[in-house]
Amino acid sequence: MLVETHHYTQLENIEYSPEIEKKYQDDAVWIITSSFIIFTMHSGFGLLESGSVSAKDEVNIMVKNVVDVVFGGLSYWAVGYGLSYGDYEPFRNSFVGFGRFFYDPTRYESEPHKEGWAYAAFLLQLSFSTTASTIVSGAVAERAKLKSYILLGCLVILVQALPAHWIWDTNGFFFHLGVIDFAGCSAIHMVGGVIGLVATIYLRPRRNRFNEDSIHQMSSPTNALLGTFLLWWGWFGINAGSVWAITGGRWRLGARASVATIMSSIGGGATSIVVSFLKTKKLQVNYLIDGILSSIVSITAICAIARPWHALIIGSVSSAISISVIPLLEKLHIDDPVGVIPIHLTSSMWGMTAVGLFAEEDRVIPVTRNQYGLIYSGSFRQLAIQLLCSLTIMVYSAVLGLAILAGLDKSPLGIRMTDYEEQIGADVIEHGLAGTNIARYNIEKPLNARTFQTVTKALAKWKIQTKRHARQRRQQRMQEVTEKRRELEKSGDETAQRTATLFLNENTDIGVANGSLPHSQRSTATKEIRQFPRTPRVSVISLTGDIDDASKDSHRQINTSVELPGSSSLQSGFLRSRGNSEAFARRAANETSVEVHVSLKLLSISFNR
Repeated sequence: MLVETHHYTQLENIEYSPEIEKKYQDDAVWIITSSFIIFTMHSGFGLLESGSVSAKDEVNIMVKNVVDVVFGGLSYWAVGYGLSYGDYEPFRNSFVGFGRFFYDPTRYESEPHKEGWAYAAFLLQLSFSTTASTIVSGAVAERAKLKSYILLGCLVILVQALPAHWIWDTNGFFFHLGVIDFAGCSAIHMVGGVIGLVATIYLRPRRNRFNEDSIHQMSSPTNALLGTFLLWWGWFGINAGSVWAITGGRWRLGARASVATIMSSIGGGATSIVVSFLKTKKLQVNYLIDGILSSIVSITAICAIARPWHALIIGSVSSAISISVIPLLEKLHIDDPVGVIPIHLTSSMWGMTAVGLFAEEDRVIPVTRNQYGLIYSGSFRQLAIQLLCSLTIMVYSAVLGLAILAGLDKSPLGIRMTDYEEQIGADVIEHGLAGTNIARYNIEKPLNARTFQTVTKALAKWKIQTKRHARQRRQQRMQEVTEKRRELEKSGDETAQRTATLFLNENTDIGVANGSLPHSQRSTATKEIRQFPRTPRVSVISLTGDIDDASKDSHRQINTSVELPGSSSLQSGFLRSRGNSEAFARRAANETSVEVHVSLKLLSISFNR
């Protein structure tokens, strides 16, 4: 038989039989399926976060979600699982696990059915754990360097491992106190939310985020809403999978958790819609997203034992709290690009508190170990235990999170992007993706002659650096080609000499200086673009155009000269943005449309030496 604990299922030394194997098979299939569903949540997080940040950073935020799975999963397998569920007897204690590092179930389980179940259980725990680091990625969006974030994500996994031991392991001290947290309300969302809050304060707001003339908007509300749907779907895997089995009557708890999840989100979504109309006379997308997701977070602690009306109330209250937090963060100048604080932190605090109010024992399986909340027992004991757990985890996560951030900041890597890097965008700085979104990059303030001049200087500075590196690579390539040609010509063979000539022609056609055109497009590039590296160099760009400011119902002209930074000069085709197409490269040199918060059309661009 299986000995059920609050969250983690401990295996007894029982003899093998076909009936026992069938039981393990059914439960393992349930766990594995839930793990697959949970894994799709990373797609949801990626879409939500990329749709909430500026277009110049949306690729970078998706990459960070990949990093969470890759390096976060590696960190959990190597150390995190052992810190949570290690059971090496000489070092067993209620604070931290020890053993099962670099976990290999085959090594620890001698019987095949236990081994298979252990593999399934590890997969589900890993899926839970990597969610915590993904939460933090939203809080540091558009400000954290990628290399430092990789280390941060790995360390967040280890920070989360200890609360998991306290609450879910049979030897944990909060487990013995009777804390109820079925699906990670405190052990995952509270840890990630607190570290996210500390991180966003430590890294300071994004450039110009809270200026009087700043305008904050999503780069893609469609992607953000699609990400919300994927997260909504994935949470059924978290909450229903947290019952850990479907045999022995536990399928009832899975069904109950699923209903609680949908009822809570219904309450949260309805509340967010009503509040949004009352406050703004419109249905704000960020209110809707925060209301739905925060309501699901709040139900995770009690999902397996909540009644439908419990879930509706818990979700509605959570949604109202999260929406009320948004203007408070704005007032305090706390820059939370994706809503990590209202969705994960405040909702997890309310969710743990709600357990102390609404908890009741299941009538078939004693999953709460005969503990009841205030409404059903009249006692404050369970409420006090839940609040103590929340306070402990918040202080612990804040202290360790601050220590990690300070350590990374003092390291040679650093953690905060410079103003220049932030202005250009992480897609360019970290991944070299200039040009893929250049026409729709957001400048979070109204565009005028001064702000356009600033952005143009920044782009010019980056372009100069890019060309310098490209020139060095081109010279190195030419040297390699020349050496190869000489080797072929030394053979004296006429065929080899013709081959050398073809080889030289193919490899000297490198295209524009920064590799703007993909290799497949070089053969169709115009002669003008092919010769772009040899065009005259300039130090001043004159811009003339019209600005239509819809918000002020006005029309004014722009006529300005942009002097390139320092003594550097730039080749006259620098506006031919990289990566889009040959047609875009030709068009951008004489006519560019930039959609920001006002519409700018450059009627003429002249280059002065």
